[in-house]
Amino acid sequence: MPVNGRSHIRIARPSRDLAAAERFWVEGLGLGVVWRAEGGPEPGEHDLLMLGWPDAGWHLELVHEQGRPVEPRPTEEDLLVVYVDGPVPDDLVARLETHGGKRVPSPNPYWNEWGVTVEDPDGYRLVLCSRGWSNA
Repeated sequence: MPVNGRSHIRIARPSRDLAAAERFWVEGLGLGVVWRAEGGPEPGEHDLLMLGWPDAGWHLELVHEQGRPVEPRPTEEDLLVVYVDGPVPDDLVARLETHGGKRVPSPNPYWNEWGVTVEDPDGYRLVLCSRGWSNA
């Protein structure tokens, strides 16, 4: 099968604390747990948490290796943007903050005008954009 627009995408990131990340992404944003696996303490073994929506063409993979943890090193431009196609619900932002998120200003004025930026517990940024998007 060729790589094309129907190819599934996995966004993989290290995490300091999978339980805190799960609270943010599941209880806060509303993603579901697609897969979970527990590793051991040996190098190369890792705990894995995959999150997404059942009908999405992507999922988020969070990994923590107990024996050799990788420290997340997000920049302010490492963004996961969700196009809401309407006003960003205040209760959604409040839920994200309640579950470990921190609302932050974006260095890019576009995201401040058209969305809300929230850092997850590992410092990666989620932008909820009030605009819609289509690649078509």
